[in-house]
Amino acid sequence: MSRIEALSILLDPTGKDFLSELYGKVIDNVQKGTLSTLLKNTDLSGDPASGSVEAKRFANAKSAAYGTARSGGKGANLKASPVTVKIDIDREIVEEVEQKDTLLYGVDGLLTKRSANHEKTMGRELERAFFQCAATAATAATPTATEIADKVEAVIQQIETTKNDYVDGVDRDMINIILDTATYGALRSSLDKTVRANVDTAAEEFKIFHGVKVYSSVYLPTGVSILGMIDGAVAMPVLPRPYTAEKIPLSEAYAVSLFYYYGVAAVTPDLIVKVAA
Repeated sequence: MSRIEALSILLDPTGKDFLSELYGKVIDNVQKGTLSTLLKNTDLSGDPASGSVEAKRFANAKSAAYGTARSGGKGANLKASPVTVKIDIDREIVEEVEQKDTLLYGVDGLLTKRSANHEKTMGRELERAFFQCAATAATAATPTATEIADKVEAVIQQIETTKNDYVDGVDRDMINIILDTATYGALRSSLDKTVRANVDTAAEEFKIFHGVKVYSSVYLPTGVSILGMIDGAVAMPVLPRPYTAEKIPLSEAYAVSLFYYYGVAAVTPDLIVKVAA
């Protein structure tokens, strides 16, 4: 298929500029509209165009008695744990539109409608992929508490008290709790029943619980009700390509299409915890 250079067939002399605006709009809206964008790791090295990027975790430094390095002739080696994220998921959304149909909508309106739908479709796929990766890498927790507030607190504490070569406890402002809608509603109701001057029972979101950011999502994998993770626990580089319109040869139809490529990997699986529904 050949690219429409001037889009004269669509009676739009500013077609290329308009498509450029659509391309920017797709990226902006995905950035604003997806929870994964707020949570994913963006501290990545390498060029995504090469096909992969890398995230590194460095182990905590350890102290030694004064003179250890001098007597040994060298300092301690850095210990790093690299995570390679391959951009190996290739996706496309391609739709054909007949010239006859554009007479009913007008070209600008039709492209705007379809680009908005394509953007939402891409956003939904990215959300599901992000949370599926997190849930797969997560440590399963089985809180003994029966009250929802106590269950959430148990997940928070499990992450907060993690200690290994790379972690020596986690500040609560780095932790995120993502709940399915039923669990979020249960926690919201629990807060409503608690007499507190700082709880607005009319608000949909309460944003912070015990110093931890809390979100509701319909994209958690089936069987997961609570997912706790630190900022940047999962990396998901995304490369959307320009929104295009192409004439289909030997017809009065043309294609509107969006191509995008991404990869997803857990960077800190030890700091992801899940609770079954």
